[in-house]
Amino acid sequence: MSTIALIGGTGYTGTNLATEAAGRGHTVISWSRNAPAEPVPGVTYEHGPAEEATRIIPGADAVVATLSPRGDTAGTVLGLYQTYAAAAAAAGARFIAVGGFSSLRPEAGAPRFVEGEVPEQFRAEATEMDAVREWLATSAPAELDWVFVSPAGGYGAWAAGEKTGVFRVGGEVALFDDEGGSTISGADFAMAIIDEIEKGEHPRAHISVAY
Repeated sequence: MSTIALIGGTGYTGTNLATEAAGRGHTVISWSRNAPAEPVPGVTYEHGPAEEATRIIPGADAVVATLSPRGDTAGTVLGLYQTYAAAAAAAGARFIAVGGFSSLRPEAGAPRFVEGEVPEQFRAEATEMDAVREWLATSAPAELDWVFVSPAGGYGAWAAGEKTGVFRVGGEVALFDDEGGSTISGADFAMAIIDEIEKGEHPRAHISVAY
């Protein structure tokens, strides 16, 4: 079993990850700004500013960061993730960054969605998260084992869905179903990430998860 440091562990993605990881018997230490309204059994919760989350990284086998660049966090995520990644590299831990759908490409060789017409209300967030992907791909420490994970387009608390245990894992090209849809439930997205922590099948890669 692994020790997983989960940064942003009380949000939508973080709560699903904590539930899945603890349910499989992993040791989960969560860092968030505030205490959870409904703690996940078996998870250790610590709280404080995002810049202090490195406290839970020493001793971890994997670090999963799920911050969103909105509100007080807007404009800070790249710097924070660089700090977390450096701490993960020093600890010999894998670094998993949860990004967005906009970092994917519609087809091989095509520009990423973020390079096109992203709705104005999402553009700043999409651009900032893609900067994390670009930094990992071009400038991350050579010793860092990282993964940047993009969910399907229809992902979020507004479309929570159910746990099916059936999903696809792809690369940087977006996955769509036969009807042209792109969805994934929170529980199945979490399953895919914990599977990646356990199996380590995509070192230093950008992957996507969808039905």
